[in-house]
Amino acid sequence: MDFSATIRHSGQASLIDLHGRLTFFEVGVLRENVTRLLGEGHKYIVLNLSALQYLDSSGVGELARMYAMVLKSGGEMKVVGLSRNIENILKITHLHQVLPEFPDEEAALESFPRSGADKSTGNT
Repeated sequence: MDFSATIRHSGQASLIDLHGRLTFFEVGVLRENVTRLLGEGHKYIVLNLSALQYLDSSGVGELARMYAMVLKSGGEMKVVGLSRNIENILKITHLHQVLPEFPDEEAALESFPRSGADKSTGNT
């Protein structure tokens, strides 16, 4: 099973759709995408995990690192689309206490602060 991360933009937020298995071998893909988005000035990030099938300890660690990196840059990161399996992993590791979870993308997007200047540039 392959892993992919697809980026979309909605207003001032960037959405990253994660597909497949996030393990030690794939965490670099997520890191590169989040680092690039932050470098381009996209500070509001939603991770859509609805198509994420598996998450190992490296994936959990990477989610925690990405969350900290986004916060340090002055941004916010939210998660949506947790399957029962992924939600259980986040609960066992207590990461669910850190990552703000929302029932859907719309709710997550509405939770970001409103900005007068919309920097959305379309798909990346």
